Amino acid sequence: MTLQELGWTPELDTAFAPYREKGWIPARLIRETSINFSAFLEGGEEIHCILCGRLWNAAEIDADLPAVGDWVAIEEGDENQAHVIRAQLPRRTVFSRKMPGNSSQAQIIGTNIDIVTVVTDAGSDFNLRRLERYLTLIHKSGAKPVVLLNKSDLFTKKELAEAASEIAAISPDATIHITSALKGEGLKAIRSHLAPGITMCIVGSSGVGKSTLVNQLYGEDWQWTSEVNEITGKGRHTTTCRELVPLESGGMLIDNPGMREIQMWTDESTLRASFDDIAKLTSECKFADCSHERDTGCAIRKAVEQGVLDAARYESFLNLETEIEALRKRAKKRQMATERWFKRNHRVKARNLDDRIQLEKDERGEI
Repeated sequence: MTLQELGWTPELDTAFAPYREKGWIPARLIRETSINFSAFLEGGEEIHCILCGRLWNAAEIDADLPAVGDWVAIEEGDENQAHVIRAQLPRRTVFSRKMPGNSSQAQIIGTNIDIVTVVTDAGSDFNLRRLERYLTLIHKSGAKPVVLLNKSDLFTKKELAEAASEIAAISPDATIHITSALKGEGLKAIRSHLAPGITMCIVGSSGVGKSTLVNQLYGEDWQWTSEVNEITGKGRHTTTCRELVPLESGGMLIDNPGMREIQMWTDESTLRASFDDIAKLTSECKFADCSHERDTGCAIRKAVEQGVLDAARYESFLNLETEIEALRKRAKKRQMATERWFKRNHRVKARNLDDRIQLEKDERGEI
């Protein structure tokens, strides 16, 4: 497996030039744990490596640390010395969400991704509002969105067509495929997106068939899957860690654990771009400061009343906008707290330095 087949580009080659002079080698991270990383080298060799202290200390937030999909510079070790990540190359794309819970930080799902594929079905997992969140994050990342309506063998053609139509309505630029990973149907369409050097990230809820899909694409049981619970419809054993998987037919996949929480990590401009239909209607309101409630000449309210705009979609837009604003406030609060800590720390260091200087003068008898 060459570097180019792993996604190496001329831009990366230029960025790596200073590290090549140091004798370091390029590698792409394929797995991360709490203590180390795994990476592919030129030729497809897999190694385990650790992060040097300088990079660890230089990272202001966790999202600055290397993640699955990143290209790094490795200082090779030997049987007595670990391989060490000495530098991290610039990221082309970053697919992330807000870290679950009350944190205001981003959680990196994968980097240098060309395509993000969302797996869902036309039944219990189908949630248009959740798909909007996924698609908004994909647009923010810079990757191409693809949606798989999986488990097609469990639904009628009408149900599948209606679900596909609803997805197309909220994201015209998304490519939609109807598949059945269990029966191997539709995999040709998925493979049409993959080629040597192309990286696809697969996301979706637990139990929608992601691991089965990876197994079908890879050609063997790469992920352990088991029977599906008859009551919940969820697989009992699914992906447990984020991992980049090479495909014999070309391209690479980043498989992810099922995501129960899809909180926003984006900005207002990306949100509005994802809801372009609502943004256009907003510009048609009679008043620039229209609250879209009882104001005269409100184009939003008129569109909802006439059935042109789905009320649920507009409500989703407002919820996401509120969520992003709350995230912005938490991030600002965290920034202020960090700045106060740095200022206090600098004052303490300054006092300690002054005390040390005075002590040295006393010892020399200068005072």
